[in-house]
Amino acid sequence: MQLDDELCLCFHVTKRKVLNYLRIERPRSASQLADCHGAGTGCGWCRAALRRLHEASLAGGADEAELPTADDYARQRSAYVEAGGGTPPPGATATG
Repeated sequence: MQLDDELCLCFHVTKRKVLNYLRIERPRSASQLADCHGAGTGCGWCRAALRRLHEASLAGGADEAELPTADDYARQRSAYVEAGGGTPPPGATATG
């Protein structure tokens, strides 16, 4: 996943925004990333990636956290939503 790819597809929060939030705000828990433009508060798909980035930031390497490509990530999220795993908020797209 590239820096300007969307990590939270419900609220269009990019990986860059999350990394900057982690660097500047230094949240103590991954759940505090919700304060980064609502990341993780929609369908819930991105929560695992947010946790991964948060854990990596605590270890000093959020930039190196492994995430799938943007296309794979969006496809997996679409399957998650279609299977009833989460419901995007009104106005958000169900697919990436």
